This record gives sequence, C-alpha cells and structure tokens, in this order.
Amino acid sequence: MPERITSRENAKIKYACKLGQSAAFRAGENAFLAEGYKLCLELAKGCPLKVIYYTCRAQDKWPALQALPCEQYLVEDHVAEKLAGVESPQGVFGVFGRPAARFADLPRGGRFLALERVQDPGNVGALIRSAAAFDFDGVLLSPGCADPFAPKVLRASMGAAGRMPLVAAPNLADALAELASRGVLCLAAALENSLPLGEVDPACPGGVCLVIGSEGQGLSAAAMAACQKAVRIPITDRVESLNASVAGGVLLWHFRGAGR
Repeated sequence: MPERITSRENAKIKYACKLGQSAAFRAGENAFLAEGYKLCLELAKGCPLKVIYYTCRAQDKWPALQALPCEQYLVEDHVAEKLAGVESPQGVFGVFGRPAARFADLPRGGRFLALERVQDPGNVGALIRSAAAFDFDGVLLSPGCADPFAPKVLRASMGAAGRMPLVAAPNLADALAELASRGVLCLAAALENSLPLGEVDPACPGGVCLVIGSEGQGLSAAAMAACQKAVRIPITDRVESLNASVAGGVLLWHFRGAGR
C-alpha cells in the first residue's frame, strides 16, 4: 500500500506545489508537476515519472495507478485541493523529470516550429500539440514564452510535451540563422512582404522552420531578418487576424511531413 499523506504542510506536498507554481524552480529542479489521470499517463510515455499522488476516489476509479513504477502516495482530499490547479481536480498528480532537449540534437532536414514571446499558456500548449500531431521534429521557444512545463500549458498540450523536443532558444535570431546555415527554410508568419500560404511549396527537402510571434507584438525585427521568407494565411476582411494557435495549426498542417 502507498504511504498516506494527511497534512497539507507535508514537505513532499510543498515541493510538488512549488513545482506547479514556479518556472524558475522547475528549471532548477529539472522537474515539473502535472495533474490528471490521462495527462499523467500520456506524459509518462516520454518523461520519467518520479512520484505520483492520488486520492482514495482516484485509486478506486483507476486501479492501474498502483502499477506505475514510481514512488506513490495516497493523499487526503484536502491535500489534493492544495496540489490542484483546477476547481474540480481528478485527484491524480505526478512529478516528472524534464526530458532533455538540446538545439545541437535537432535533426538535419527536420521540420520545426519556433515561438517568439508567445505568452498565452493555452496558445503555447495548443501549438506544441499541433506540432506533435503533424509530425514536426521540435519546438524552439524564445525568452518570454510561456513555460511549456507549466500546468496550464501541459493541459493544453495534452501530453505532447513528453513526445516533442522542446528547446529553449536564448537568442532566437541566432538559432534561426544556424538552422538556415544547415539548409533549413525559415518562414516568418507575418503580413508585410509575405507570400500567400498557397503559393509556398510544402515540400522542403532541406527542412523548414515556421516562426510565430505573439499576437500583440508579432515577430521582432531580428527574428524577421533571420528568416528567408515571410508567409501569410489569406483571410477575409471580417477579422483583423487569427489567434496564434489557430494560425500556427494552419501553417503546421500545410507543411505536415510532405516531401519526407
């Protein structure tokens, strides 16, 4: 039987809560907290599961939890409420090790998504999920992006963070320039001096990197300059622009694994 935790002040509970609350702490510990039965099982396919906490009701509903190869703790409902980031928690929480992903390990001729200062957790999570769905090889994130291992981003990505290399790019323009030097076509999602998406051949034998900026600021001048071309999604005049995750999904679909 797993050890029971009855106090909200338990050191392990405080540690898990801090992982959920602080990006700096997650980075320092090289770990993160996820919530939800399905999300934890999906993440466990690509990330080392270190500890799992669950309530008695969760144990009864999902007896398979007890077979997971990690530290296990049974927590009281009021303890689960402290761990929870949502109003109606499922009562399952996992502490995972962050998967290692380095820029140097990205495959040559691959297909990548680069995000610059995309701060909304829902957008970042949805874009990571779409990149995984359309068989991209990695996501680059500039400073100012929402932490891909934050609880809200993890929920939006639906476990894709465990299967998609997520690479921090301290200087995105330099990273794009390096990709371009390897023969990767870097395409900025922008309106000015851009080609309609339908005019851009999705078969990119040298690889492609789609570069998306925040809805409010767009791409920086440095990121734009590092891209060889700009591309836009034709839309009607009924709206000014598309949501970043919707636009990204359209672009990712257009360049989905074609030509491999």
